Amino acid sequence: MCGIFGYVGEQDALATSVRGLEQLEYRGYDSSGIAGIIDQQLVVWKKAGKLSNLKGILQKQRLSIAIGHTRWATHGKVNDLNAHPHCSGDIAVVHNGIIENYEALRQGPCVSETDSEVIAQLIQAHYTGDLLEAVQKTIPLLKGMYAIAVIHKNHPGQIVAAAHECPLAVGVNEQRTETVIASDPNAFLGGMFELLFLQDGEIADVRKAHVEVYHPMRGKVTKKTERLDQKQSAPSKEGFEHFMLKEIHEQPKTVQKAFVGRLHTLPMKIDDATLKQFNRVWFLGCGTSANAGAIGSMYLEELAGIPASCDIASEGRYRTELLTPDTLVCAISQSGETADLLAAMREVKKQGCKILAFCNVKNSTIVRESFACVDLKAGPEMSVCSTKAFTSQITVLLLFAMHMAQLRGKKVSVSVDEIPGQVEQVLELAPEIQKLAKKYAKYEDFFFLGRRYMYITALEAALKLKEISYVNANGYPAGELKHGPIALLDAKFPVVAFCANELTHEKIASNLMEVKARGAPLLAFAPHGMPGINGVADDVVWLPKTSDILAPFASAVAGQLFAYYVAKERGCDIDQPRNLAKSVTVE
Repeated sequence: MCGIFGYVGEQDALATSVRGLEQLEYRGYDSSGIAGIIDQQLVVWKKAGKLSNLKGILQKQRLSIAIGHTRWATHGKVNDLNAHPHCSGDIAVVHNGIIENYEALRQGPCVSETDSEVIAQLIQAHYTGDLLEAVQKTIPLLKGMYAIAVIHKNHPGQIVAAAHECPLAVGVNEQRTETVIASDPNAFLGGMFELLFLQDGEIADVRKAHVEVYHPMRGKVTKKTERLDQKQSAPSKEGFEHFMLKEIHEQPKTVQKAFVGRLHTLPMKIDDATLKQFNRVWFLGCGTSANAGAIGSMYLEELAGIPASCDIASEGRYRTELLTPDTLVCAISQSGETADLLAAMREVKKQGCKILAFCNVKNSTIVRESFACVDLKAGPEMSVCSTKAFTSQITVLLLFAMHMAQLRGKKVSVSVDEIPGQVEQVLELAPEIQKLAKKYAKYEDFFFLGRRYMYITALEAALKLKEISYVNANGYPAGELKHGPIALLDAKFPVVAFCANELTHEKIASNLMEVKARGAPLLAFAPHGMPGINGVADDVVWLPKTSDILAPFASAVAGQLFAYYVAKERGCDIDQPRNLAKSVTVE
């Protein structure tokens, strides 16, 4: 889940690499580092902690070539020695991924505890004057998934990059005066680039004005390029204290962008005749995207009458043998680079099934490896904790369910255009939710309860709280509470209940009584006018009344605000929570 950036060109490579790493820090902020070449000498700076720590030790030297890295630790503790780049002799390497056979590949004592250092050792051992050749001899020895960038002090105008099952893009600018390497298109700021993506063990010989790509079996290959315009400025908080709060408040607009112009025709580059052939739909995702998929499966069954289910991708990859071609597999991802999801997709393809992606990044690996794609249109999401991407996901999944229902002649009446206004009403409740968050921030354990759509909403709200507040928060079906977990409840174990499901409102009211009888503090998020709440819940946040199908939107946003303000009250790092990274590119 690390971020890789490399630069060779006419600009100051050191300053450019710092800017690139700023756009990639969300991929890992355990440590960071930069290596470059000046006067035929290799220079390396690296530091544990966030990128700001690295900036504090950088010397102001103008470089024409550099490679940089932001780390999310897999092998080895978080410290300066384990930070990238890793060096051996005159070679520096940055690496994303996991080398599974690194112990067997060691060429001698290592300075660090990482698997990455052996890559530098091997390249140095194979080096006889040709850096590309040394990398080509090293790559076949590596087992696992990886993306690397390599420089050598004797080659001040060359970066060699390689990738296998890990994202790595190389772009040459329009003027052909610079070439950029990055693990994410977000880092390609400042102009127009011709972009290519490395895969399947491919190796790129990167120079200032051109790139040559080699395959270990086929030799030199011609890669298709994509034109990428990244003239926009880097994302800004725009006056908000955190990116997460800004992105929560963007949701009325991002939800609207997700459905405007799509209510009658959902662009997905897959024709209706093909869609009619599918008798089952299987959703795959990880984390928040898995929660969105679970809601999407319920939408599809309720509106279109099509059997649907959702699996966490890291488990679903082992359940593909019974898939048949009449099953449509829907892959859901914010980043489009989620390693667990990609692994599951590759197993799905072996069964001959088509994959429809729902993704927020057009140039991503998941989009490229899918049969067709629906763009979320949420825009860049910088906070690790996903908010606007989730509501955009369930918006397009709702549109997809509506489209599938229409193809089967079913009448569907869902007031999608009401969602932005309902979200706005929830955002107006932020001061009230903040006040309640101050009250509940002292607790270390939470249950989040709901039924039907609200059960999945409770799962997502619990995930938000545990991600950024570091408290034990568990989402649970309200009806299952008495089948074991109720034993945990006492005055120190609050329950947060999501009640906006009209079909089950009597059942959830009974569950709240069970909670109350055990003395647990009870916070309810309920629609205006719902009976059985006042006098039972200790605190209530009254949400706009809506249909069961649309209820996840307002309730999810309320859960996001609650998590945000609890984390703020606890003094947590909200945008970059410990041990997490935005894009999970390792299994």
